[in-house]
Amino acid sequence: MDPTKDILQGKWPELNGPVKQQWGKLTDDDLRQLSGKTEELVGVLRQRYGYGQVQAEIEINHWLRDRDQMPQDPAAAARKSGTADTAS
Repeated sequence: MDPTKDILQGKWPELNGPVKQQWGKLTDDDLRQLSGKTEELVGVLRQRYGYGQVQAEIEINHWLRDRDQMPQDPAAAARKSGTADTAS
């Protein structure tokens, strides 16, 4: 399963506003019609921005990564939070 899809669907109500900020050409109607499915957002980005399928997916993935929403490597996340096992 694509982790991006889970993130968009699971957090769509809170991502709705930031999506509008990121992609300002999206209308309020566009956002109301989206249910948080990645393929729906891809379609709207393709329509409004002229992106190809792959480019729209890349844009979404980069945006999510930059928002620190993408799942991280558990070891890296533990090191970042200071909970890594440091006993040697």
